[in-house]
Amino acid sequence: MLTQIRPAQLADWLESVREHGQPVVLDVREPYELRMSSVKADGFELISIPMGVIPPRLHELDPHRPVACLCHHGGRSMQVASFLKARGFDHVANIAGGIYAWSAELDPTVPRY
Repeated sequence: MLTQIRPAQLADWLESVREHGQPVVLDVREPYELRMSSVKADGFELISIPMGVIPPRLHELDPHRPVACLCHHGGRSMQVASFLKARGFDHVANIAGGIYAWSAELDPTVPRY
């Protein structure tokens, strides 16, 4: 079963998986979306790889490090999280509600679009 976390739960999830390595928030949105709105890395490494190029760039991710996937509302990130889990990534979560919920729950300075 894939872990689902809300942005407000991210800090607790990061703490719970930190023993497995520096956590990553994997933003799978497109470059034009990143230009409109992005999060700041705080307690995690932020990596941006658009969903459509995850398969050929999979080697850029360490399957032993914790990864929380982020997109606009949570749909694409859920697909990527499932993809990673199926390929042996040990600690994977989907950030439900995406960057839209991130703005509402964690940081209202993050623009909604």
